[in-house]
Amino acid sequence: MQLLIRTNVPAFQNDLGDVVRLFFGEGTAVYDLAPDSDAAIKGTLSHEQRESGGLWHASVTLNLGGESYERTLTEPVQPGSPVEIRRLTKRLAKRAAYLVLKSATGRVLPWGSLTGIRPTRLFRQQLESGRTRDEARQMFLTDFDVTPGRVSLLEEILDTQDGYMDVSPDTVDLYIGIPFCTTRCSYCSFSSGVIGDGHLVEPYLSALLRELSGTADLLAAHGLHVHTAYIGGGTPTSLTADQLERLLSETSEAFPEITEWTVEAGRPDTIDRAKLAVMRRFPVTRISINPQSMNDETLIAIGRAHTAEQCILAYRMAREMGFTDINMDTITALPGENLDMFRHTLDVIRDLRPDSLTVHTLAIKHSSRLHEIRYEQRVDEMIRQMADEGRACAADLGMRAYYLYRQKYMASNLENVGYALPGKICRYNIDNMEETASVLALGAGGISKRIMGRDQRILRAPNVSNIETYIERVDEMTRRKAEMLDAIPESSEG
Repeated sequence: MQLLIRTNVPAFQNDLGDVVRLFFGEGTAVYDLAPDSDAAIKGTLSHEQRESGGLWHASVTLNLGGESYERTLTEPVQPGSPVEIRRLTKRLAKRAAYLVLKSATGRVLPWGSLTGIRPTRLFRQQLESGRTRDEARQMFLTDFDVTPGRVSLLEEILDTQDGYMDVSPDTVDLYIGIPFCTTRCSYCSFSSGVIGDGHLVEPYLSALLRELSGTADLLAAHGLHVHTAYIGGGTPTSLTADQLERLLSETSEAFPEITEWTVEAGRPDTIDRAKLAVMRRFPVTRISINPQSMNDETLIAIGRAHTAEQCILAYRMAREMGFTDINMDTITALPGENLDMFRHTLDVIRDLRPDSLTVHTLAIKHSSRLHEIRYEQRVDEMIRQMADEGRACAADLGMRAYYLYRQKYMASNLENVGYALPGKICRYNIDNMEETASVLALGAGGISKRIMGRDQRILRAPNVSNIETYIERVDEMTRRKAEMLDAIPESSEG
């Protein structure tokens, strides 16, 4: 099913399309219908914006299946910059579109009309603008039609993040990417490669350590310090123990001030005692062992080269060797999984008792294998129940939600949530998701970000994604970071 979108504000086309996709999924919004098009257009969504009588008017009409639905919303005209006015009028248009689509479909969406990836930021902005907690809560419930359970989740996260939002301007986070995996998961969209015979690993590691050295010089020149480090991927533990030791040794020597270290040990088939011993010798404070599912048939279906039992054994080995901060990831809406299968995964996690738990919702990205085979994303109440039972499992373990983010193309318009025990919150995750700290990202596909000023204007310096190209042009990646750090902030006064 496809809807043709018309608007007298062309800049709002994609935003209206985002709202259509909330209800009908990817590929349903059409903006320009050629005369010879064979698109299966089932209806039209028309938007008109106008200003009169001191009010902004957003009128939306939906013609679908022979039925017509209309809604007009108004708000008082407010002074502001062109950017601010566009933001407010766009929000009004999206709300009107959401209401007519909700009326036509009868669907209740957990996040209502919100399409942004960081609803926590929007809630916090309301509080900073002078609204009370009750007023902000009511705005989410009435203006955006967010369900009460999701509003409560946001409030829990804001409470948990209290004390973590103030970051010294002379500190940064460090991300190190290892873009190798033993196999490629069907849902993966990262710039990772199957490790194969490993011929690229040593050249990549040499280039990475060269970028590491150059980055250390940059930070020293700018008087900056690293306070958290995150080694992700890919799968960092796809490196050999010797390669992992070399990476950790040179990183800790370059940045001895790091107080929080996370290493993703996501694939249990890449974990052994030698690698765990290496991480114990260095200041690695947190590791992540990610089952995604504890059902072997699901692991085969999504391309994981390990069993559920291997995940349990790897977790217990890490505990025996002294790791006291272990995260585990799960994913709802995986292909072929029903509610009982997801409950089994949660039951195993309850028995293991990790220190933190991340409950993801499957998102089908364009560069993933699931997208290539045109896997149809699931949209049903069962997926929401999976997410809710993941939250209940975390609560049973004594955890609280501490970060949340959303993505396009997620099953049932849901979210990804990180839960943690008291004292086990990953500071890097909060910094990254809330964009409260600058981050220098090393390795293929890394994106460095500099947070500038009180208005949180962000400069980005992306690394190339292709592994071979990164190896050839690694010095350029350091220069990109230098240009980002040397940029002069624009004054926010005036």
